[in-house]
Amino acid sequence: MFLALAPPDDAKDELAQALRPAYGAHPRMRWNRIEDWHITLAFLGELPVAAVPPLMAPLAGLAARRRPLRLALHGGGHFDERVLWTGIAGDLAGLHHLATDVRALVRECGVSFPERPLRPHLTLARSRRGDQAATVEAAAGIAAFSGRSWEARRLHLVGSNVGRGPGPIHYRDIDAWDFGRGADGT
Repeated sequence: MFLALAPPDDAKDELAQALRPAYGAHPRMRWNRIEDWHITLAFLGELPVAAVPPLMAPLAGLAARRRPLRLALHGGGHFDERVLWTGIAGDLAGLHHLATDVRALVRECGVSFPERPLRPHLTLARSRRGDQAATVEAAAGIAAFSGRSWEARRLHLVGSNVGRGPGPIHYRDIDAWDFGRGADGT
């Protein structure tokens, strides 16, 4: 499970258009499904079913007190020549603050999870073993990408089917909460 923001469909479609040459040039890469693209705020790992309900009301309250964030998909790069990503531009200070608050709230609810620094990005694909050149080449192809800005308006609690058999990972919203107008009502 993880907590995340999801770009709107038109922002994802814009990036998918920019990725068309990479899709054609690197069909062996394991491309993430566009409907699963997200910006992870906190990766929680596997949680027992009983740990989820106590998170719901506090997360809804946190979202209601936050303003939407203005973000954009921007550029591209890779982690360890294996994972292709696009970066995030816009209100990065607000994004970091939101992630810090989300992580603190989850811990306050008694859920422990792996500590990882926030590196705002959206994972697009993974190379197959021995084919790291594809990731590097695909990253270079979107390095100059600059998507339109959009508002992140919802906080998502997402589950996956990791470890549930062969095939690609699929994500599903367990719940999502609209951001409000901020603590000061503006």
